[in-house]
Amino acid sequence: MREASLYIMALIYVGAGILHFLRPGMYMGIMPPWLPAHKFLVLASGACEILFGLLLLPAGTRPVAAWLIIALLIAVFPANVQMALQFTEQHRPGWWLTWLRLPLQGVLIWWAYTFTR
Repeated sequence: MREASLYIMALIYVGAGILHFLRPGMYMGIMPPWLPAHKFLVLASGACEILFGLLLLPAGTRPVAAWLIIALLIAVFPANVQMALQFTEQHRPGWWLTWLRLPLQGVLIWWAYTFTR
């Protein structure tokens, strides 16, 4: 089960990272306005997701990769808050799902933490 969880996590981060390059506008639209260089940050975070997801696979780099994923999840949390605020303000369909996404960040952090040792 743990091995399946590891591969699922790696696939999620690599897949999400690739999406940052295929559809950067989707991510730039939820960037907090106070952050500079939106496109650079979107592409950099995508590259980090790909790299960290791949680094989860070898046992030797797994703990470091898990800690880096935790740091990344904390770093991108303001964008998740921004998305929830925007979707609510714009009355977009599924706006309430963006609010459910916020506590999910804690679950993702916990999941990554399970691979830090």
